[in-house]
Amino acid sequence: MPTSPFVPATILRAAVLLLVVTGSHAYAAEPASPSSQDLAFFESKIRPLLVEHCVDCHGAHTQESSLRVDTMSGMLGGGESGAAVIPKDPKHSLLLAAVRYDNEHLKMPPDGKMTDAQIKLLQQWIEMGAPHPDQLGSGSIQPRRSPIDMNAARAYWAFQPVRRPVIPTSEAQNPIDAFIHAPLAKQGLAPNGPADRRTLIRRATFDLTGLPPTPDEVSVFLADDSPDAFAKVIDRLLASDAYGERWGRHWLDVVRYADSNGLDENQAFVDAWRYRNYVIDALNEDKPFDQFVMEQVAGDLLAGKSDGGSDDDSAIATGFLTLGPKVLAEKDTVKMEMDIIDEQIDTLGQAFLGLTIACARCHDHKFDPISTADYYALAGIFKSTQSMQSLKTIAKYNEKVLATDEEVQRKAKLDQAKKEKQTELDKLVKEAKQKHPDSKEEAYPEDIRKQLDTLRKEIASLTEQAPELPTAMAVKEGTPENLRIHVRGSHLILGQQVPRGVPVVLQRSQPLDISDAESGRLQLAQWLVHADNPLTARVAVNRVWRWHFGTGLVPSTDNFGKLGEAPTHPELLDWLTADFVANGWSLKKLHRQIMLSDTYQRSSSVNEENATIDPENRWYWRANVQRLEAEALRDSLLAVSGKLDPTQGTTMLTVDKWKLVFDHTSKDDTSYDTQRRSIYLPVIRNNLYDGFALFDFATADTTQGDRATSTVAPQALFTLNSPLFLDAAENLADRLQQQVPDDERARIELLYQLTVSRPPHDHEVTRLLTTIDQLEVALRETMDHDAAKHQAWAAACQCVLASNEFLYVQ
Repeated sequence: MPTSPFVPATILRAAVLLLVVTGSHAYAAEPASPSSQDLAFFESKIRPLLVEHCVDCHGAHTQESSLRVDTMSGMLGGGESGAAVIPKDPKHSLLLAAVRYDNEHLKMPPDGKMTDAQIKLLQQWIEMGAPHPDQLGSGSIQPRRSPIDMNAARAYWAFQPVRRPVIPTSEAQNPIDAFIHAPLAKQGLAPNGPADRRTLIRRATFDLTGLPPTPDEVSVFLADDSPDAFAKVIDRLLASDAYGERWGRHWLDVVRYADSNGLDENQAFVDAWRYRNYVIDALNEDKPFDQFVMEQVAGDLLAGKSDGGSDDDSAIATGFLTLGPKVLAEKDTVKMEMDIIDEQIDTLGQAFLGLTIACARCHDHKFDPISTADYYALAGIFKSTQSMQSLKTIAKYNEKVLATDEEVQRKAKLDQAKKEKQTELDKLVKEAKQKHPDSKEEAYPEDIRKQLDTLRKEIASLTEQAPELPTAMAVKEGTPENLRIHVRGSHLILGQQVPRGVPVVLQRSQPLDISDAESGRLQLAQWLVHADNPLTARVAVNRVWRWHFGTGLVPSTDNFGKLGEAPTHPELLDWLTADFVANGWSLKKLHRQIMLSDTYQRSSSVNEENATIDPENRWYWRANVQRLEAEALRDSLLAVSGKLDPTQGTTMLTVDKWKLVFDHTSKDDTSYDTQRRSIYLPVIRNNLYDGFALFDFATADTTQGDRATSTVAPQALFTLNSPLFLDAAENLADRLQQQVPDDERARIELLYQLTVSRPPHDHEVTRLLTTIDQLEVALRETMDHDAAKHQAWAAACQCVLASNEFLYVQ
C-alpha cells in the first residue's frame, strides 16, 4: 500500500518505539587477553611479515634505531622515533606510517615497499588491538623454545585417539545429560527445568531452519500430548529444505565463502553459487560428513567412486579450495602461487582439523607440534594441484566445464561453423564496401543484401544453438612435485626437500602413500576422515554443539591447538564424536541426539545463586539466550511479513566472468534486491551488504566458526530507519489487515503469534491499541485517514519487530 509523506511517519515511529519497546543496553567490554583466533591471525599473517621484512634489522641481535619488533614490549616501547605500535590506533602507529612510506624520512623496509595487501594486514592487526602472544599472562601457554618432542606432543588431549567413554551412572535417559549432570553437581549448580513449549518450538525452529515457527506449527505442537511430540517437531524441521539453508550458511562461515575475490582485484566469482548450493543440498540430503569432507578436498578424484550424487557435484565441491581471497595482480607469480597454497592450508587446517598449520610457513609453529617440514609436506600436495588456470595479471581461478564430452564436441563444431560463417560475412561486407564505397547497406544490390541477411540469421541461429557451457570453480590434478622448505617463507631461499604428506604428530600409522604420478589430494582426503585422525570428527561435533548452544564444548571452535581452550566436558565430546562416527557421520542424527536432551531443552531463566557460581554458564545449567544472526533476522522479517520467497537461488551477480565486481574507485552495481533467503545474497569482499556488516556477519577472508555478537547503537538505528525494517512493518500491517480486517484486538493477537510465537498479554494489547489511536490522530495532520491508519499500524508492527523478544531466542 503506498504511503503518504514518510518523514513525519518515520519520526513518529521512532518516538513510539522509544515509548513502547524496552530496549537493550550496550556495555563497554573490559580489555581482555587476545583470543585464540586473534593470536592465530598474528601467527599466520603478521609474524611472517615481521620476520621477512623487519627482524633482520630490528630483532634480538640487531636493533637499528633502538627498535625491536620481535617482541610486543619492543614494539610498544618503540625506538628513537617513538612507539612503533599503538593498539587500535593505526593513525599514530609509526610501524604503519613507515611501511606506507608516508614520510620521506621514514620508509621501511628500505629495500622496497610492502604490497598493499601486506600493509592492509598490518593495519587490520593494529585495529584489532595488536594481539600478540606476549600479552598472555604468566600462567598461559608460552611459546616452545626447544625442538618438537613427538611423544610428548601426542599426549596432548586433541591428538589422542577418540575413545567412547563409559556413560556416567545417572537417572538421565539421554547420555548427554548424564555427562552434563556430574560436573553440575560437583560445582553445586542446580539445572533449570524445561523451557515452556512455545519457547522450545521457537528455539528449535530457529536453530534448525533460521526462521520463526508459524502459528499453525505452534498450535499443532501445543496440542500434541504424545511423549514424542518434540521428536516429531525435530524430524519435521530436519526434513525441511530450510534446514540446509540454515546449516549451509554455518558451513559457509567455516570455508570463508564469498562471491568475489576481494584484496587487490575484486574479481567476480560468478560461479561460486554452485558450491554454495552444493553445500545446501548435501546437508539437506544428510550426506555423510566424511563424504562431504572428502568431496571438498578431492571430489574430482572421487568422481564415479562416491555413493550418490553426480560427478559434477563432486567436482563442484572442490570449489572449497578456490574460494579464498588472492592477490591476483602479484607480479611474482611463484610468490602468488605459494600465497594461494598458504591460504588453502590455513583454511583446511582450521576448518577440518582445528589447527593453525599456516603458522608454520616461515618457522616451526611457536606453540603446536607442527614443523616447517609438516607445512611444506602439505604445501607439496596443493602445489601438485591446479587451482589457477592462469597466473598472469589479472590471474584467473581454475574452472571445470559442466558438460559431457559429446556436449563439448557439439559446441566446438557449432562454434567452428559460426566462425566460418562470420569470416564469410566479413569478406562479403568488405567486398561490398569496396564496390559501393559511398553507399549505405540499404543501397546495396538486392542479391548482396539477401546474402548478408541470410548469413546474419545463420550466425544468430548458431549462437542460439551453442550457448556458453556452464562452469564451476574447481581444481584438478597438476604436475606432481615435492617442495623444498622455503627458508623464512621465501621461495628465493630453499632448504631440504620434503615428501608430500600430513603433520607427523597426527600420523598414527604409516605416512601417506603418494605415487609420483598424483598430487596426494585423494590420500589427504581419505586421511582426514580416517580413524587414525582424531581431529576431523571432534572438530565437526564441536561445531554443531556451538551452533546449538552458542558456545562449543571446546570454546575456541577453530583452534584445538595449545592457544585454543581445553574442552569443558572432554568425555562428552569424545562420546558424541564416537557416536557420530558410529552413526555413519550423520549430522541429522547428531542434531536429534543433542536436541532431545534435557540440557538442550532447559529454560533460559537466570538463577541468581547459579549465576554467582557460573556466570558464563560453562556448565550448562540453563539455556543461553542468543540474538538472531544477520541472516536469520532478515529472513524472519520477510517471513512474518509474508514476503519470503522459499525457492533456491543461483547467482545475483550481473558482471561478466573475470570482471571486477567492485573496487574503491568505481561504482558497485551489486544488487541485493530479492526476497529469497539471505544465504542467496551476494557476499562481496571489501563491500559487504550493510545489513550483514552491522549484525556481525562472518568475515569472508578466513575460517570463522564462532561469530561474535556485538551490541552497538547503529543496530538500534537500523531497526528504526532501514528500508528492511520499514518495508517489513508495512507489509506485516497489510498482512494483518487482510487476515483480520474487522477485529483490532484479534489483529494484535495475530501480530504477536506471527512474530514472537505467543499471545499478547492484556496490558500489551491495551497499550498498543492506545498508541495506534494516538499515532493515527497525529498522522492525520499530514495524510488522509486510510494512510494514517495504515501508518499507525505499521508503527505498531515495527515496535514488535524491533523488540528484544523478536530479536533474541530464549
